[in-house]
Amino acid sequence: MSTRLLGAMILIAVGTAVYAQNKVDIVKVSGCLRQQGADNWMLVAATEPEVSSGNAPQRAELPREPPAGKNQFKLIGVGEFNLPQFKDHTVLVKALYIKAQPVSRLNITSVNDALPTCAADAPK
Repeated sequence: MSTRLLGAMILIAVGTAVYAQNKVDIVKVSGCLRQQGADNWMLVAATEPEVSSGNAPQRAELPREPPAGKNQFKLIGVGEFNLPQFKDHTVLVKALYIKAQPVSRLNITSVNDALPTCAADAPK
């Protein structure tokens, strides 16, 4: 095997590892949509993110009761959506999941109204 071929194979392997490490999954998350200040939207009492497709959710994917999850996420990319119409509702969002500290972010790609209420203990 030539040195040139070996070098090319190493570059491909390293490039593939870096791509896999930096990949951002599309996820679905259900929770309570809260506005916490001007243009600061949060999903609280939220479920764990589940890897999903970018397609619109099936009716069966929408929660039938408000989840009492323990997670909260800052929503970004909200300008394309009319979030005030879903304020204090249980929603299902599909988004790019960005893990961060102290609060992870969801760059939303879709918002689906599930229920007109939130869990009773959902943070304000």
